[in-house]
Amino acid sequence: MDRRIGLPLVVVLKATTIGLTALGAFGGLERFEEKGFGWRLLWYPIAVLALPVVWRLAAKGKPYPYTADALLTIPFLIDVLGNVVDFYDKIGWWDDVNHFANWLFLSLGAGALLMRTSIEPLIAAGLVIAFGSTLVILWELGEYVTFLRGNEEELPTAYRDTVGDMTFGLLGSLIAAAVTWYAMRRVRRQTQPAPVPRSTDVPAAV
Repeated sequence: MDRRIGLPLVVVLKATTIGLTALGAFGGLERFEEKGFGWRLLWYPIAVLALPVVWRLAAKGKPYPYTADALLTIPFLIDVLGNVVDFYDKIGWWDDVNHFANWLFLSLGAGALLMRTSIEPLIAAGLVIAFGSTLVILWELGEYVTFLRGNEEELPTAYRDTVGDMTFGLLGSLIAAAVTWYAMRRVRRQTQPAPVPRSTDVPAAV
């Protein structure tokens, strides 16, 4: 993605995500109660600012991965927006679609970063799946600690919801892994030098 488009895009995505998270934490609206927005305000800014900080420290001089950054930021914005407009409580299937789409974006972001490396496409696909799987487990652990533990209203359905969230998240990661594998193979085929044709001339007899 070109810097003229990528830079303002990621800045707007990150600023909107952090601003809406702060609204959820301090807005005092009922829809934000027991949704762990205090924890979100702690972790979401770290999550959306991690790549720019790491890139500045470890990859000086290399072109910034705006596409990967946008893909890694969009899921946090979607999650916060879903709470702002109260989709989680108003639309029964929103949580499942949200987990699928967000893990698809997150894993595609990881895949976009891996496409800048020289590792084999199949290994990259495996790393994308590992990234998504690990992240969905950590997310569900975070949900339990922040607003499921001790919530008597949510606990009866917590196990089913957790399994569903992990399934949809894993499915999103699997699709992203397949896309990463295909894209890397295609790019490498296009950039491989053309084979040098062998001469068919028969050497003259001595």
